[in-house]
Amino acid sequence: MAFLADVLSRVKPSATIAVTQKARELKNAGRDVIGLGAGEPDFDTPDNIKNAAIEAIRRGETKYPPVSGIVPLREAIVEKFKRENNLDYRPEQTIVGTGGKQILFNAFMATLNPGDEVIIPRPYWVSYPEMVAICGGTPAFADTSIDNGFKLTAAALEKAITPRTKWLLMNSPSNPSGAAYTESELRALANVLLKHPDVWVLTDDMYEHLIYGDFVFKTIAEVEPKLYERTLTMNGVSKAYAMTGWRIGYAAGPVALIKAMDMIQGQQTSGACTIAQWASVEALNGPQDFIAKNKAIFQARRDLVVSMLNQARGITCPSPEGAFYVYPSCAQLIGRKTKAGKVIDSDEAFCSELLEAEGVAVVFGSAFGLGPNFRISYATSEALLEEACTRIQRFAASLT
Repeated sequence: MAFLADVLSRVKPSATIAVTQKARELKNAGRDVIGLGAGEPDFDTPDNIKNAAIEAIRRGETKYPPVSGIVPLREAIVEKFKRENNLDYRPEQTIVGTGGKQILFNAFMATLNPGDEVIIPRPYWVSYPEMVAICGGTPAFADTSIDNGFKLTAAALEKAITPRTKWLLMNSPSNPSGAAYTESELRALANVLLKHPDVWVLTDDMYEHLIYGDFVFKTIAEVEPKLYERTLTMNGVSKAYAMTGWRIGYAAGPVALIKAMDMIQGQQTSGACTIAQWASVEALNGPQDFIAKNKAIFQARRDLVVSMLNQARGITCPSPEGAFYVYPSCAQLIGRKTKAGKVIDSDEAFCSELLEAEGVAVVFGSAFGLGPNFRISYATSEALLEEACTRIQRFAASLT
């Protein structure tokens, strides 16, 4: 009898974590490495949020919290959804988890039976299909392309739906592509879903506030109220509030689903860190002006990276609507050779040789289900981004 569970054979390690760890190891060994793999803002958590956590400690808010979250945070979540998304929820329709990952995991654990399918547009965040597999479901991929901005179309969604489809998992703005859906694009997808009443929607809105130019963020239950009763709207404080390490995600949806997720979480981790929850109350209820300032910095970084990558031989880089990633194509470089004679036969080989030759760590696109591409996180300084893009240009030019 094998000691380890069979489910491990269906799950792959996180490529983004692996790249970040590899860059860290090379730096520790003395290499000059620029790591562009980590998906977290380089800004510090705002002082008012940190002070709220300190005050919570001083008040003695250090006991076990309710499984679904402290009441002030669930009330703040209700107000946030009303204020920013025109969605009306009650506190009992909300749940707080240890990051967005736990919210997703609990939703799948509460709903998936063996053979149930979850439609996941490609490219996808690396953890989505692995979570579905761990919970006994089957990832069902729907392809996008660089030509349509890496967005799921109504036709592709219709084609992907089967009698076993239980969820459509959406992420807008997207990790890894930065693609975000307009109201009309969401409307087209909603019209398909209205024809399939057994398909639920799990929308990951974690990058909601990181959108650029004149783009207006919308979430699908806001666009089509008829989907409200079968939508779980997930968000968190990690990205917009620079609180990745605080580990707070949250969601709102139908009471029956929230209760099921609460039951699972109660046997899994119980409530999220009390101190982090009180900090999140301040994040949602407190001043929001720093978000626009940070967003302007991210937009300038995006524009710099897109411009420089499009000047690199053989690389095509769309300009995304949001998040802090770009997802350029290296298709024109596949088949070329390095100075040492190694053939670039995949996007993984491209990224591996780029790290070896120039010390730039990026994530290969096949890890996100769609290549030959690679993902760059521009959540670092303009100086480092400019140097990294210069190195990428030099590496691309060196291939024969």
